[in-house]
Amino acid sequence: MKTQYPFEVYFDGACPLCRKEIGIYQNMTGADEIAWVDVSEPDALNATSDLSCTVALKRFHVRRTDGTLISGGRAFPELWKHLPRLRWLGLICSVPPVSCLAALAYELLLPIRPSLQRLFGAAD
Repeated sequence: MKTQYPFEVYFDGACPLCRKEIGIYQNMTGADEIAWVDVSEPDALNATSDLSCTVALKRFHVRRTDGTLISGGRAFPELWKHLPRLRWLGLICSVPPVSCLAALAYELLLPIRPSLQRLFGAAD
């Protein structure tokens, strides 16, 4: 049965770090079944979306096939479960306490993201 929504990944294509990481995922088996949405592109999100461009650019987001929006550190395991090579990691990182630690690690990395962006931007 076809789902109402494709599995969607929202990423900041203007961020060199994000582009590199998403590029790795996009080259994996299973990536062709994922909708990759570069929220740095004008009109990437329509006006009826429950995710604004401003919010989407601040954190990593995925939308499950049932329409549920997942953000931050909990979004990565959702993505990994859709990529056969990383499914095992997604399953492990979805279970407490690992899921809580992954979410915390993501929150701790957010403040240094601008520095990482500059570092990876300089490496391009």
